Formats: sequence, structure tokens, C-alpha cells
Amino acid sequence: MGFTTLSLKGRALRLLAQREHSRSELQTKLARHVQEGEDLSAVLDDLQAKDFINAGRVADSVVNRRASRLGHQRLAQELRSKGLDEELVRATLSQLAGTELVRAQTVWRQRFSGRPATTPQETARQMRFLAARGFAGDIVRRVVRAGDDGVDDSGESFSG
Repeated sequence: MGFTTLSLKGRALRLLAQREHSRSELQTKLARHVQEGEDLSAVLDDLQAKDFINAGRVADSVVNRRASRLGHQRLAQELRSKGLDEELVRATLSQLAGTELVRAQTVWRQRFSGRPATTPQETARQMRFLAARGFAGDIVRRVVRAGDDGVDDSGESFSG
């Protein structure tokens, strides 16, 4: 083996040292490096058995990195794209259920400097922005309608 040639396990460990990866992600990234006689599934099985690959940690990592900027729908999409099973995706997102409105308000405030829309076009632009980040339609409407006063049409405060 040459100096620059890493084994599959070496490549996997290098990737895992950078951030948490799901088994599916590693499978995709390492597939093009498989040499004759190497068994990628066996390498991944070994890493999983030793807890180097852990779906729960992958989910927690995504939530810790992305939840402050994304809504429920986008987070679910990212978790699924990593090959995590639906049960884990639902369990992970259920922990964030009560924070969706506050997170959307924070993202809106950062992007629009807390300035409420003054025209229908600006309202639509603000709503598209939040929707593109995966916030649910009812949350988007409440945030954009409430503006920076922190109270939506129902009289409910965002800080609660």
C-alpha cells in the first residue's frame, strides 16, 4: 500500500473524525474506493459494532448544527437524506416540537431585522423565506403577521 492509499477503514475513520456520518453516507462516500477483495459492508459492520457509527449521534448532530436555522420539515428532510430510519427521525423531531414557533421568530428577526412587511409583496417574500427553511405554513403565517411585537393574531406571545 502506498503512502497516499488509505484502507476503507482508514477512510471511514477519517470521515468520522470530521463529523458524525450515518452508515448510508459512509456507504455512498466509500463505494468508489473499494478495491478488489475488500468488503465495504464488513468494514461498516465492524465500525457500527464498535459504536463509531451511531444513528442517534448523527441525528443529534444534525439537530445541534441546524435546528436554530431550520424548521421541522427541512430537518426531517435532512435526517431522512442521511438514511436514518423513520422512527428515529420522528423521535428526534418530537423533541423540537415546542420550539418551532420561537425558532421561526428568531430566524425571521435575524433575516429581516425585525421589520414587519409593509406590502403584500414583502409579506409573500418573508413567508417564502421561512417556508424554504422548512417551517410549517401556520407557523410562517403567525410569525410574519406578528412582526416584531412578539404577539401573533391569537394574542399568544412568542416568548412563552
